[in-house]
Amino acid sequence: MTAFDKQLAGDVDLDQFVEVLGAEAGLPLVFHYDGKPVKPGYHVTEVKVGKFSGLDCGANPEAWTEIFVQLWDIDEGDRSHMQAGKFCSIIRKVSDHVRLDEPARLTFEVSDGIMPMQLYRAETPSPADGIFNVTLHPLAASCKPRDRWLEQQSAAKAAGCCSAPAAKQACC
Repeated sequence: MTAFDKQLAGDVDLDQFVEVLGAEAGLPLVFHYDGKPVKPGYHVTEVKVGKFSGLDCGANPEAWTEIFVQLWDIDEGDRSHMQAGKFCSIIRKVSDHVRLDEPARLTFEVSDGIMPMQLYRAETPSPADGIFNVTLHPLAASCKPRDRWLEQQSAAKAAGCCSAPAAKQACC
């Protein structure tokens, strides 16, 4: 497992995300990114599924499914933040028309319509003070072979094993 996968392992997948929101569907759903909450008029403008395969910089094959939820962060009239139940309803409607692989990685694309779209990963929604808060964190690039090597080094050090260093995998 790479650092990228470990980073995502603590993140919520679509099935978990909807399950948590379904417990209190009437609460407003407020996403937080770049240190600020989305505006009350935000829209879910698109939900799409991507199936990816490729080679990392060490020529290791990679394959995964990712679900993208696009948020348009705008003020629109006197609207309030979307209720968790409405978000779940949007996801159900999408799943009626597009096959959603529930354990897939969940990625949010966010833009205010002016700034370029940015990619984020989500923490598990948490209810507080009558609101579902979801913190979004920017996605960072990583070198998977290097991450695997660093993880092996860390595991060996934690285990107290210092007899033979792990072989370093080819990196970019």
